[in-house]
Amino acid sequence: MSHDSFVSHHSFVVIARYRTRPGKEDEVLALLGEMATASRREPGNRQYRVHQGTEDPRTVVLYEEYDTEAGFPAHCATGHFRSLLLERVVPLLESRDVVRLAPCAEGAV
Repeated sequence: MSHDSFVSHHSFVVIARYRTRPGKEDEVLALLGEMATASRREPGNRQYRVHQGTEDPRTVVLYEEYDTEAGFPAHCATGHFRSLLLERVVPLLESRDVVRLAPCAEGAV
């Protein structure tokens, strides 16, 4: 079984969509780069990817994937989540939306 086919099933995904304050996108992206490096080292983290909008550079989307649903609250309890995301990134944002997703049953879609 390839890694890609394993990753696409039986995991827990979080999509976070941010809108930065005007002129703060570069600072947010730099901080999220640090955040991604630290988050990828967490047990149970499969992916932590940062994307920037091509039509609106103030839009930033995070794609996070964990082995299980428990991986996300564990991530939120880390020191880097508090110090980088909550204390430094969130004040630079106009809005923040987080969606938690579980895979659909095989054959359900």
